[in-house]
Amino acid sequence: MASPTAVVSSPDSTAVEQRVQTGVLALLLLSCGHFFIDLYSSALGALQPLLVAKTGMSLTLAGTLGGVLVFSSSVMQLFYGFLSDRFHTRLFTVLAPAVAGIFISSLGLAPSFGWLLLLVFLGGAGIASFHPQASGWVTRGVAAARGRWMAVFISSGTLGFALGPSFFSLFALRLGLERTWWAAVPGVAASVLLIFCLRGSPAASTSRGFHLAPLRAVWRPLLILYLLVFIRSIVQVTYAQFLPLYLTRERGFSVAAANYTLSLYLAAGALGGLLGGNLADRIGGRRVILISMIGSVPFLLYFFGGSGWAALAGLFAGGLVLLFTIPVNVIMAQELAPAQVGTVSALMMGFSWGTAGLLFIPLTGWAADLLSLHQVLRVLALFPVLGFFLTLALPKPDTNARP
Repeated sequence: MASPTAVVSSPDSTAVEQRVQTGVLALLLLSCGHFFIDLYSSALGALQPLLVAKTGMSLTLAGTLGGVLVFSSSVMQLFYGFLSDRFHTRLFTVLAPAVAGIFISSLGLAPSFGWLLLLVFLGGAGIASFHPQASGWVTRGVAAARGRWMAVFISSGTLGFALGPSFFSLFALRLGLERTWWAAVPGVAASVLLIFCLRGSPAASTSRGFHLAPLRAVWRPLLILYLLVFIRSIVQVTYAQFLPLYLTRERGFSVAAANYTLSLYLAAGALGGLLGGNLADRIGGRRVILISMIGSVPFLLYFFGGSGWAALAGLFAGGLVLLFTIPVNVIMAQELAPAQVGTVSALMMGFSWGTAGLLFIPLTGWAADLLSLHQVLRVLALFPVLGFFLTLALPKPDTNARP
């Protein structure tokens, strides 16, 4: 299999080698930035039990706060994707970790629910600005095994998202909720690293502007891919938001144990994304999505029906299989509309995640107030079955084409 660092051929082998080295360095730097961006994006779920105790929020208000975060950090990614296709400045990428870190880490200082809303919205803006541009940048010039290349970038973010609950739980329990602002230091350091070490332009071409025609030509498969990510994200985003509350309220976990469990669940998802990207290069993206959607359901249902370590193993296995598709959907969308990489990357990443969270985080909180988190989260575990049948509508790729 060709190396994922392959680039467009050139008669000057030295120039080619230099571009390969630059690509590897950019991948490492962008993956580092992605790690810290997503570390901050998972902070709210970890801090929520403490914030609920401090402010007296109901589950409905807690869900509303989560909805604001996913709107600002995810739904707004489509807007930032449009801006990154219009303005090719790297500031969207390099300043993002610092902005996200400063505002998200200050949640413990908020004196009221209104301040929490403001800080969450501003921190989410930093998260949103990073993803569309960086995800297009990271595969620029890659000629083969793009699924593996994207999987490294995305899995670094998923790993950061996985470690975020434990990271913020440690700060809150050791230093106190009001001193979690110290957690902003890694984000500021990541931005400094990106500013001084990340070279080149984030865009593959110098053309500017948003063009609807390339998207209109492939609207049907793009719509199917979007709906598939939306369905997956319903489970992904609600579990990330409510597992700490569920485990502490209904299964008797301590706050620390609940956040460590969430971290392991999300870490399994990071591994799943890495495996999914490699599988897509071998068997095709469509098959990976089918396996992911139907294969995750039994494991997640066992978590809610079982107990002890076996049930937790089901949770972790379900998260691993469910997140097979994270890099796959992005690569498939980028190959459908290569002229609008920022826009389609945002559509497959933040916008789909965000619209799912915006609708289902508040809805889950409201339903849990009426029923229980156990019942609501168990029903949501069935949603990927819909994704399995929807995947069948995707066109089968050419055997000679990439997934």
